[in-house]
Amino acid sequence: QVQLVESGGGSVQAGGSLRLSCTASGPMYSTYSMGWFRQAPGKDREGFAAIDSDGTVSYADSVKGRFTISKDNATNTLSLQMDGLEPADTAMYYCAAGPLIFCAGGSCYRSDALYWGQGTRVTVSS
Repeated sequence: QVQLVESGGGSVQAGGSLRLSCTASGPMYSTYSMGWFRQAPGKDREGFAAIDSDGTVSYADSVKGRFTISKDNATNTLSLQMDGLEPADTAMYYCAAGPLIFCAGGSCYRSDALYWGQGTRVTVSS
């Protein structure tokens, strides 16, 4: 059973930075992609950053240039560096792993079957 555990959420002021981490354990196919999703109150969960098995990254327009996704295969850790945070970034943040997660044309897409972490909250105040 694949398990994903996020950490690093918190509260910051607009313009600040946070770094999220997601540690994966359990059997995971080497071809799996990983990504970050978020869900703001009253809104659908949306993907915004992805990294595939060969390290290719992609982003939604909403975070491009501000957020950086990376993966350390040695420690099975997915990271998200978030700079220039805005109040609109306030949400519960989730990492996910599965056969298909990618962003193109400004939006992100995923397969139906993904493994999910439990989420970590990010709050950005103005």
